[in-house]
Amino acid sequence: MVFTRRPAAILTAIVAACAMAISLTACTTDANSQDTADDQTTVTSSAPGVVAMFTPSDGITLNQQTPLNKWAKLTPNLTKALTSAGFKKGDISHTTSDSLDKQSRAIQDYVVNHLSGSNTTDDAGIVISPDNITLLVAPVVEADASTRQYGDYVSQELSTADTAEGSDSTDSSDSSNSSDSSDSSTGSDSTDDSSSDASKTAGDSKNAAQAEAVDRLVSSLKLAKESGMHVVLMGNSIKGYKPDAFVRFSDAQAIGKLQAEKIVSKLELSKASKDNPKYIEVLMPYTAVDESGEVSDSTFVQEAFRGIWQVLGAYYQKGVVESPSGTLNGNSTEDDWQSVAYDASKEGSTAKVLDARLAKADEHASPTRIDGIIAMNDYIASEVVTELDDLGYTGSAADINPQITISGIVGNITGKKDLSRSDVPDPIKSPEKDDSADSTDSADTQDDSTATDKTDKTKDSQWPLVTGYGAYVSNIPSIVNGKQWMTGIEDRQTLAENIAEACALLNKGQTLTSMSSVRNTEVGGKKEVPTISGPLLAVSASNLKVTLIDPGYISLADAGL
Repeated sequence: MVFTRRPAAILTAIVAACAMAISLTACTTDANSQDTADDQTTVTSSAPGVVAMFTPSDGITLNQQTPLNKWAKLTPNLTKALTSAGFKKGDISHTTSDSLDKQSRAIQDYVVNHLSGSNTTDDAGIVISPDNITLLVAPVVEADASTRQYGDYVSQELSTADTAEGSDSTDSSDSSNSSDSSDSSTGSDSTDDSSSDASKTAGDSKNAAQAEAVDRLVSSLKLAKESGMHVVLMGNSIKGYKPDAFVRFSDAQAIGKLQAEKIVSKLELSKASKDNPKYIEVLMPYTAVDESGEVSDSTFVQEAFRGIWQVLGAYYQKGVVESPSGTLNGNSTEDDWQSVAYDASKEGSTAKVLDARLAKADEHASPTRIDGIIAMNDYIASEVVTELDDLGYTGSAADINPQITISGIVGNITGKKDLSRSDVPDPIKSPEKDDSADSTDSADTQDDSTATDKTDKTKDSQWPLVTGYGAYVSNIPSIVNGKQWMTGIEDRQTLAENIAEACALLNKGQTLTSMSSVRNTEVGGKKEVPTISGPLLAVSASNLKVTLIDPGYISLADAGL
């Protein structure tokens, strides 16, 4: 009896184990997929899903100088980060557009095609559910020549309110005709009035077309969200539209503030005195009139100066910082941006402005002392470097409160050890204001005066700190040799990783509260929008290897090494 019961018990146990395994398999299948009529599988929230990227085509900066803050540079980082987060390469698409009209149509087509079922499967025949799709959209915005010099990521806002005014006066369907009319009138001998009317008509048509594109984009994104898709806006917001998440890149105020903060630190303004102030000039380049002849929006330059003044304003007010040109003083406010702004669209304008601000007392005088120049972007910084050389300034930024030599900088970049040296103290009183020599005899006083005069001339001609932004590849050698002291750049790799993590969470139906890089902010007038952001990277010769070379943003050859 014992032997007959044991085989029966074993058989019963095996059957029970098989049943349990089958049950678990069924549960796993139900959790990850569902069968459809044609035996396809619909991906649910447990799978990474799909990401569709829509970005602007890269803009062109003056003289083909290229900043590293370009969409074409970011998208490879995004693709790599998305694949690392579990997304298949075939489930990551990227569309570029050179206008908002084309971009809005591309997004509209993508959403409609997926919702209609005409483009809802991948190569494996898996049906993609809408709640497993995230749209990464960087809306195309128009930027004038001066704004483009900061790169492609500068945050701006799309608004239908700005374009609606022109939509009542013209039919958008006549846009191309009015544009042709405007072109023909330019080359003819028509009167100024007719030319002005044609330009106005073309401008109104352009505004109407822009408003139509914005409306189409918003409608498409709303349809996507209503269907279950997720929308993440990158860089540029849309007034009145609330995305699932927003990626905040650099803005004008942050760019200005970064440069001012680094100037304060390097010049040690906390130790400066009224008797021996530091001399700083601020250059605010902008485009006064756009390509259509209309007055450009000055919001960017105003916000940039506000960021600068929030940092430097207190030092001007204390009298420890002065402007050699007198454009800024202790009575200036953050609204006085026009005092330092100039139209950078005119050829040679930066050189002319700097030459006027640093004008010598006479042709035999030494250069005007200047300790720092905030140039705002690398294109302007390159012009500043050229003009300073023409004006007779010598040395480099490595000579100002030095910590490492130029050879040490090069050694650091190429992997060798830094060569350190101690700081050179700056006297509390400037030599011309020091009365300590009154007790010396006349001969000693004359000798001291001669030595002091030579020291003063050397100090006056000392190369100042020059700041910029954009990390232009063409400017990197100037960073290495100290002619341009610093530049700025977005931390692309970290941002890409954070965006990929957000896409994975959204496609799984989860919130972004677990991400340390996310906080709720107001975006496009809508509150409580999860916003991904990170600090800007300040790049100088001392950290060039860590910030640009090691991550692969540039090569040693780009740095002139």
